[in-house]
Amino acid sequence: MKMIYCKRCVLPNTKPGVKFNSDGICSACISVEIKHKTDWEKREKKLNEICDQVRGSNGNGYECIVPVSGGKDSTYQAYVMSKKYNLKVLCVNVVAHLQTYEGIHNLNSMVDKIDVDLIKINVRPSIHQKIRRYALYETGNPNYAEHRVVFAAVAKAALHYQAPLVVWGEDIATEFGGAVANSAKDGSAEDLINNDLFMNLDFDHFVEGRIDEGGLFFYNHPDKEEFINKKIKSIYLGYYHWWDGKKNYDLAKNYGFIPRRDGPLSGNAIDYDNIDEKLCEIHIWFKFLKYGFWRATDQCCYQIWNGRMSREEAVEIVLNEQYKFPHEFLDEFLDYHEITKNQFFELENKYRNPDIWHKKNGNWRLINEVQ
Repeated sequence: MKMIYCKRCVLPNTKPGVKFNSDGICSACISVEIKHKTDWEKREKKLNEICDQVRGSNGNGYECIVPVSGGKDSTYQAYVMSKKYNLKVLCVNVVAHLQTYEGIHNLNSMVDKIDVDLIKINVRPSIHQKIRRYALYETGNPNYAEHRVVFAAVAKAALHYQAPLVVWGEDIATEFGGAVANSAKDGSAEDLINNDLFMNLDFDHFVEGRIDEGGLFFYNHPDKEEFINKKIKSIYLGYYHWWDGKKNYDLAKNYGFIPRRDGPLSGNAIDYDNIDEKLCEIHIWFKFLKYGFWRATDQCCYQIWNGRMSREEAVEIVLNEQYKFPHEFLDEFLDYHEITKNQFFELENKYRNPDIWHKKNGNWRLINEVQ
């Protein structure tokens, strides 16, 4: 497969779910065009109506669940739902097993300065470690475990507290050009557990016979019927507010959010995104091996879509950054998954896509680089 890049941004056609039109423009850029034509006042009015419906509907209990990581976007979500829409918000954090200093600081600052309630869910380390290791070896997608438990555990919390509204951030398929669920086209996040992050991998089949079922409570997502019966609505805030990570960051800074103290991680173009835990960078590195793009491409595309960067600037940044290995947390990654460096290199070779990579002067390079 030849890598072809969008003529407007730098997203390649290897991204799962992305589509290119006859002019060579990707579906993510088409989504941006649609956003510019969207009546955002009408969307916000609709969100106001939803909030009016749930406000006071749970007695003295919580009216809104906001999943939080301590990142800029979830800080924005917590602020908007508690301060702008004046709902009784419960923030839910599924604790990262290897947290960074910035992640801990930013989560604590959010709770303190926005003044919201927070519960933390810690899943059993031995179970989580096993699922990550199986996913690493069998799919090259170790964060499959995180994605599963975050979506399922938040849903469990919503049912437990009978909160009538769950507010997620952006729909990644809409924002980044993936396959958009029919339900998400109206702002609903009811099918979140089936999004692009899971690659059609059946969780029950994946863990069957090798993971203790007694340790999977927070991994098993409730049936949609339970949400319907309890009249719990799950939405994407990005459907009602123009989603812009940089603007979310600017707001989060007012509530104590700090960027990475040592500057951008290797392969990154910015220092304020995905900085709350240590295992994700190498997870995203495997995306680079499989699909030929990762952090620098994603971050530059986002700047292009929001009018802060030209395509020419993005090409230069991507070419300068994309081959830089995320070495900062490699040792922790190896220790957590109980593998050696040689075993890690074998996994790299296993998941490196031979259709898009070749050796050039002794180094692995993409056959078709962005230009």
